[in-house]
Amino acid sequence: MRKPLPQEDLDFVVERTADVWSAFDRARLFITGGTGFIGSWLLEAVRHSNRVSGSRIEVVALSRDPERAIAQAPYLFRENGVTLVKGDVTDFDTKIGAIDLCIHAATDVADPAKTESALRMFDTGVTGTRRVLDCAQANGATHFLLTSSGAVYGAQPSNLPRIPETFAGAPNSLDVRTAYGQGKRAAEWLATAYAQQSALHVSIARIFAMVGPAIPLNGPLAAGNFIRDALAARQIAITGDGRPLRSYLYAADACVWLLRILLSGERGQAYNVGSEREISILDLARLIERLCGCVTPAVPSTPATAEPPPRYLPDTLKARCTLNLEESTSLDLALSKTINWSRSTVTG
Repeated sequence: MRKPLPQEDLDFVVERTADVWSAFDRARLFITGGTGFIGSWLLEAVRHSNRVSGSRIEVVALSRDPERAIAQAPYLFRENGVTLVKGDVTDFDTKIGAIDLCIHAATDVADPAKTESALRMFDTGVTGTRRVLDCAQANGATHFLLTSSGAVYGAQPSNLPRIPETFAGAPNSLDVRTAYGQGKRAAEWLATAYAQQSALHVSIARIFAMVGPAIPLNGPLAAGNFIRDALAARQIAITGDGRPLRSYLYAADACVWLLRILLSGERGQAYNVGSEREISILDLARLIERLCGCVTPAVPSTPATAEPPPRYLPDTLKARCTLNLEESTSLDLALSKTINWSRSTVTG
């Protein structure tokens, strides 16, 4: 069973998004991916707002396994005003009743079993998004938020410090391993087309790396795996030379960004969501080791090369300037909060 997210973080999210709750008072929200990392943060923020600010938002959440969702988080999914709909994004029953808002946050990137099937991952991104868009439109939604990814840009050039939304790069269409990024690109096109053909107000969030309580500790996310190993008193495993550069936005900050984009993002526009504070994978491991008190330092599996380190870093000027968003949580504090919340998960 998963424990609730930290109340101080939920207070922070609700306080920073007061205009969202007043604008969407009494709305009915349909969300996909509500049991995932991002979706669960958004759902707990809605639940908390209903309690402390009286926003009275009703939630309809899509789940492949509603019984499992309830067993893992009964405090959230047994709540009044929350309805679970059984199904996968590619084939669920779209007759869910009238809705006002839709957040499409379903993804396979944190599901190791499904990432083995590139075609299934692509279908989730494309067929699933079209079905959710059809559902939102048919049931009267006015606002639609698509959670996309920085993977839509493909490889970041070594001479580009941070990727802006105007960057015209793309994943290699001949590389089957780019299924996730290809699917997200197609999903963005679909969402933009629906925005132009209907009254649906569509906005897109291109999410980069994040960290925070409830981050998966067994999957493709380096920060989660590093925390798992460190809390289990194991040497952190680093695949590669440890030089790739990443940045990590705290989940509470990201939740604020996503809710603001849902409410105020320009129709048919995409916004990078992430941190601009770069750190190498090796330095990330070292920082987690220090915060967890590890005595056995991580060692990269391969020696460093003379090539420039791969980068995956967003330029967030557009979101910061047009939506008045900011990074409020330092990486040290973000990791400390994540480690403290995750401790019982790893240690039992």
